[in-house]
Amino acid sequence: MAKKILYWVSTGMLTLIMFFSVYNYFFNHQAIVDFFVNMGYPTYLIYPLAIAKILGLVAVWGNFSKSLKEWAYAGFFFNTVLAFFAHYMVSDGEHMGAVIAFIMVLLSYFTGKEVRP
Repeated sequence: MAKKILYWVSTGMLTLIMFFSVYNYFFNHQAIVDFFVNMGYPTYLIYPLAIAKILGLVAVWGNFSKSLKEWAYAGFFFNTVLAFFAHYMVSDGEHMGAVIAFIMVLLSYFTGKEVRP
């Protein structure tokens, strides 16, 4: 029962974090452009990354295919790891959000394997 609760809480938190990110990518675009430029990333990645996050959440929540869900978690894993190092390397103090998202990815993934929603 505790694993089931941990799965739903971590997946819900991961969803909120990703939706917050997507919201900012679309509706706070100039601030995100400034962040991307500061970190040395090309700004043309902003919209595709937002769409990929939405599709990843659809794959996780939709549970359409086991392999599709695995790819979505892999995408979230790499996104959060790279976000952590990007924020850490430019020393903007925003890396803890990526750490929390990374923990939620791992918790959701590993507890989800045991719960099978």
